[in-house]
Amino acid sequence: MHQIKTQKSNLKRIYFPKGIFFVMLKPMAEKHPKNSLRTWLEIDKKAIRNNIAQFRKIISSKTKLMAVIKSNAYGHGLIDFARTVENKVDWFGVDSIVEGLKLRQKGLKGAILVLGYTLPARLPEAAQNDISLTSSSFELIKEISALKTRPKFHIKIDTGMHRQGFFLKDLPRLIKLLKLFKLSPEGIYTHLASAKDRLYPFYTLKQLKDFKKADAILKKAGFNNYLRHACATAGTLLYPNSHFDLVRVGIGLYGMFSTRETELQMTLPSWSPYGGSLEGRQNQKGLKVQLQPALSWKSIIGEVKNLESGSYVGYDLTEKVSKLSRVAIIPVGYWHGFDRGLSSIGEILIKGKRAKILGRVSMDMVVADISKIPGIKMGDEVIIIGKQGKEKITPEDIAQKIGTINYEVITRINPLIKRIYL
Repeated sequence: MHQIKTQKSNLKRIYFPKGIFFVMLKPMAEKHPKNSLRTWLEIDKKAIRNNIAQFRKIISSKTKLMAVIKSNAYGHGLIDFARTVENKVDWFGVDSIVEGLKLRQKGLKGAILVLGYTLPARLPEAAQNDISLTSSSFELIKEISALKTRPKFHIKIDTGMHRQGFFLKDLPRLIKLLKLFKLSPEGIYTHLASAKDRLYPFYTLKQLKDFKKADAILKKAGFNNYLRHACATAGTLLYPNSHFDLVRVGIGLYGMFSTRETELQMTLPSWSPYGGSLEGRQNQKGLKVQLQPALSWKSIIGEVKNLESGSYVGYDLTEKVSKLSRVAIIPVGYWHGFDRGLSSIGEILIKGKRAKILGRVSMDMVVADISKIPGIKMGDEVIIIGKQGKEKITPEDIAQKIGTINYEVITRINPLIKRIYL
């Protein structure tokens, strides 16, 4: 009898006189990402499932849920996120035909709507791959009509965002073209410009009123059986009477609120500063939405050193230490998505403590002051976004420091950084 350990399967092959038997050895320990990666993202699938459930409980069973996964799923990884939610949502919302084709190439079969502009040359690919497009101009309607095999499309109505879309005054001409070319929209939709703060509802309610007018005009012209949608994350939370047939949820599925105002107003009483109850009260069922951030961004300490009092740190000598200081060098920079605006004001977490960024953020490195955090060594884990011990750093924290929004913080994390779904 002799044995051979096979590395790939981690099985022990044992030869007996009358046959071969395989015995499972103790599982090999998986390598920790910090042993092979300098920086990585961890995405919590349990948090994602929770967030989907939170939105499901506030929308009607008849209302479809679109997961907006454009821009690399808001930094979370397009394909992996889509696979995680595929059987839990009704639609995928992407920015471009390129993103839609990636989903199809990876075997994703759910309904897809391209929310952004599609080049006329790419229209046949949409039709061939069952990808629905946004049509928001007369030119694109004509391009679609010229095709032998036509893609499905949703009509975008401009009710006040003043980006894509047909105005109400354009609808008679649009209807004439649709009938002339024998086209029928799969859906109509609009986008709300200021639904994130229900204390200023006038503009949102005006947009919704105009959208209902557009719906009525199209129905009167004989168009039926299309999906109507207007609400993104904030609108879904704050304007429950406007869910229509579908809601497009992006930032909320990743565990973040659109703004601090949106988050706070989910817990306020349903009142209006203009008198009476507000159409966009908390939600119809009075349920509190509890979102869980899914993304953590981690790195390691690449070097530790002491600096003499009076030493300058980083490019352009913008910061000088006033006393003997111990610093850590972390191998991330603005190329990775660690914004240069965090120079001298940003923070990271090491051993559950906050460490301030010193000097300029470089392309591929930052320096952090660890003078008050003992026992730090090369290879220790660093939290850029996420929780460690009792401390946490959120995209909202970073956004506040650099004068932007949480959306930008997460979508600008370099897509080449490995995302690990847990």
